[in-house]
Amino acid sequence: MGTKQTVAHKQQANTGHGKAKATDSPSSAISSAPKSNGHVRSSKRDVNALPAQKSVVIAYILWLFGGIFGLHHLYLHRDRHAFVWWCTLGGYMGVGWLSEIFVIPEYVRDANEDPRFVKSFVAKLQAYQRPPHSAKRFLGQIMIGYLFGQLCSSAIPQTITAGIDFTWLHWCIPLFIALGVWTVGNIGRECGVLWPAILGAIVTYPARYFIYDETYSLLLTAVVSALAFDAIAKQWRRTPPRRRSPTERTLKFTGALCIYFSLWGCVILFNGTITDEDGGEVPIHEALHNFLASAWWTDLKQALLDTYNYAQHHGWYETWREVFESMDVDGERNAYKVLGVSATASQADITAAYRKLSKENHPDKVKDEALRPAAHQRFIEIQQAYSVLSKIKSNRRRKNKQSNSDEDAIVL
Repeated sequence: MGTKQTVAHKQQANTGHGKAKATDSPSSAISSAPKSNGHVRSSKRDVNALPAQKSVVIAYILWLFGGIFGLHHLYLHRDRHAFVWWCTLGGYMGVGWLSEIFVIPEYVRDANEDPRFVKSFVAKLQAYQRPPHSAKRFLGQIMIGYLFGQLCSSAIPQTITAGIDFTWLHWCIPLFIALGVWTVGNIGRECGVLWPAILGAIVTYPARYFIYDETYSLLLTAVVSALAFDAIAKQWRRTPPRRRSPTERTLKFTGALCIYFSLWGCVILFNGTITDEDGGEVPIHEALHNFLASAWWTDLKQALLDTYNYAQHHGWYETWREVFESMDVDGERNAYKVLGVSATASQADITAAYRKLSKENHPDKVKDEALRPAAHQRFIEIQQAYSVLSKIKSNRRRKNKQSNSDEDAIVL
């Protein structure tokens, strides 16, 4: 029996018979429906069905090997918790990850709607009308709210970009602070609406005009936003979260990550700098613009375009073959160049060129000791080039001979 049903039965026990209709749970209403209705019986099974049971062992393995990325939270359907771990690498460089070593069994019991967890949770509901203050959660709301606000502030271009002044976007900072507070506030069995956090952030944000240090103004905004959320919005999540499909969860989670990392990309692109050879700082967006206008990039782009056009006329297989041959992976083209012969040279021509160059470049003919290492290197290159071409010619003659033998066998 899930938490929703347990809480409903507790409420019925505490009320009189005259108020039974007002406190009936959805499961009670379904139970009183006619049994002849097959659709209603199916709905009752869906309500009372327990989720797929999670393993403590698997949760600990995922915590150990992928905990800083929240893999154990994804396994336990704690997607918001996993997102926070992605944003902070395990709760600010692994601090939060290490602190979870003793609470994972409790997370698993929550995911499984274990009777022991349900009993403990119902006791909390009876003892506290609203979730009591948690210093750990409150500090997490402030830290994530400040992180999101600082990230939004850093992502806004500080100079006019493409002829547009984007500094007015700083009014989005309270929204990002509130989103950070709300995200942490909706982890686990606590939840709340977003608007109190937004209201608290918007009311406090103008303090930036009186507190000239942005660090303190953002921190104050995050604190007030978290206080507003705790005072107005925070409440118990009395029913387990809806079990979404893997596709829906993946889309939402990856979408949130894309937004988060796109903000980091804006920080680097618009406000990051690199140091040139003279020690000066060049904005990355200007360096990227200069790179795209450089001759190297222009030549590379033209080469890629020519390759694409060639493939359209001759096919991708022929294009790949040409590219593979131009890479000279077997060293044949370089060997022809070293020996000074053409690609159509016979084995006799290659041997003659090799003997001539070997005599001319033999290290023993060099009297100057300073020039002898270069002559020795040249002599080795000649030896290697002759070896490469002799091997390639020999392999081709063997393949041609085998092909001719196969043709004669077919004719016979």
